[in-house]
Amino acid sequence: MPVLNERAYLEHAVASVLQQELTVPAELVLALGPSTDGTTELAQRLAAGDARIRLVDNPAAHIPVGLNAAIRASRFATIVRVDAHSELAPGYAALALATLERTGAANVGGVMRADGRTPFQTSVARLYNSPVGLGGGAYHGGTHEGEAESAYLGVMRRSVLDEVGLFDESIRRGEDWELNLRIRQAGHLVWFDPDLSVTYWPRESWLRLARQFRATGAWRGELVRRYGRRNGIRYFAPPALVVLVSAALLTGVLQLTGILSGALSLAVGAVVYLPLVAYLLLVVGVACLPGGGGLRQRLWTLLVLPTMHLSWGLGFIEGVLRGARDTVDASRLGTRNTPLP
Repeated sequence: MPVLNERAYLEHAVASVLQQELTVPAELVLALGPSTDGTTELAQRLAAGDARIRLVDNPAAHIPVGLNAAIRASRFATIVRVDAHSELAPGYAALALATLERTGAANVGGVMRADGRTPFQTSVARLYNSPVGLGGGAYHGGTHEGEAESAYLGVMRRSVLDEVGLFDESIRRGEDWELNLRIRQAGHLVWFDPDLSVTYWPRESWLRLARQFRATGAWRGELVRRYGRRNGIRYFAPPALVVLVSAALLTGVLQLTGILSGALSLAVGAVVYLPLVAYLLLVVGVACLPGGGGLRQRLWTLLVLPTMHLSWGLGFIEGVLRGARDTVDASRLGTRNTPLP
């Protein structure tokens, strides 16, 4: 479990791991980044109270670096990746081990069930669980078991990780997709089991959400630079929306200044504005659907859905054009722009 500024979530996440009922020995290795909110002290107290918890340092603060440090420090043949912002369902680990054995897969993952505690977080969670929000990946609500492109978190054979080379530490977001690509290229199976469930708690504020999605989009753009067409077509929808919004703004300026007028103005306006109107109607429709919660949650949906798409799309375009470079997810770092020491 890589950990950075997770004081509000860490204890519940750790408890959900330690409460897993297994017939084999297990441990929990926490890779501690340079937290500033008391998370490290909390982790030390938890480790002092349970011999199954082990601590390793992750001074770089990057997720793949922490994951690799924890994997190298681990002692058993199966690696269960867990997240400090998530909680495992009862029976998760035992079922995952059984699925590994039954399918012969190298990596098994299940469903990420987002949940929220406030109207804002609940709105974000609902969109995480919707194909409109995050593009319909299997782990966002799939119901059919089978071979998969990637796996959420993942329960992995240590021997396969050693074979393919662990996580790529040059990739700061999307490292799981890239690892699963190498696993599949090596001839191994990645498997999705919808009976595996993990509760995920999204970011708690609009600014943190926007930061997270921009960083994630930038690294997806970097992965497109590196791996091209191996990336699914759904990843190109948010940047297309950004391009469309930019074209609409430019068209509006040209129309207001009289540079674009007459029949040409009408034709260009129809091409640019009508898709945007359709998108806005989609956003309103999603906010009004049954199950959308109370008025505050529905109002947040009107802001959150475009924020997710546009932030991710802007980051994606930046990542494709110039590479992700040193882009980091600063959404858990208050007003700081980078977690690097």
